[in-house]
Amino acid sequence: MSALIARCRSLVIVSVATSLMGCATVGQINLVSEPEELAMGDAFAGELEKELRFITDPTVVGYIEALGQSLARVSQRSNITYRFHVVDTDEVNAFAVPGGYLYVNRGLIEAADTEAELAGVLGHEIGHVVGKHSARQMTQQLGISAIAGMLLGQDPGMLAQLTTQIVATGAITSYSRDMESEADTYGVQELYDAGIDPNGLATFFRKLEDMRGGQGGGTLEQFFSTHPDPGARAEAVLNQIASLPPKSGLRKDSAAFREAKARVLALPRPPSAPGQ
Repeated sequence: MSALIARCRSLVIVSVATSLMGCATVGQINLVSEPEELAMGDAFAGELEKELRFITDPTVVGYIEALGQSLARVSQRSNITYRFHVVDTDEVNAFAVPGGYLYVNRGLIEAADTEAELAGVLGHEIGHVVGKHSARQMTQQLGISAIAGMLLGQDPGMLAQLTTQIVATGAITSYSRDMESEADTYGVQELYDAGIDPNGLATFFRKLEDMRGGQGGGTLEQFFSTHPDPGARAEAVLNQIASLPPKSGLRKDSAAFREAKARVLALPRPPSAPGQ
């Protein structure tokens, strides 16, 4: 009880301080400690288990897990446990929730032509976890009092509401451009350090730009609603890559990727989302 009282007092103090500092600094404030962030991730994952349809093919799941962990191990936040899931939807997207839970849509696997392209998007989403972007955005967009209520169990409906938003858009809240750029930067470094060609991320952004408004427009709706201007981001990624020391043997593709993609393509098509 004393810990809870102390927590409440801390939240009140920070809330008053934040009101004095003004809105410009709210996006940089993260009231959520790492244990609380991990607990939030567990809660979101439990709700998502009820709402999403998952692919359970062991070859596909094992491949995504291995690829994701190879990037997480070299990330700047390798101290937490990362968990990867494959969602059975045509939407070309992936998303992360607080605490290291990452969800990869089958549409993304099918759209990627190489392992480096798929790894680029995974690295980007791990970058959001590294930057604790979800917690920061929740603090900014939902307000300190709402976050405090959820942390203290005073607003159980908020979890269900946020889960519904994740299912609908692939994100808890829309990240700022700075956060997207930061996640790209983290992702490029992870790819490079893991021995995977970071040009895959730029290539995938270029592909998305070409697909925009074309036949893939419907399955890209979630991605473009939560990720800004892939063309400009491709340029920024290429500039970052140019600044890295030369490194030989960076992997662009693998037999494991091709096998996993073939198995996904052979699965029955997922049910259409409502309204499609």
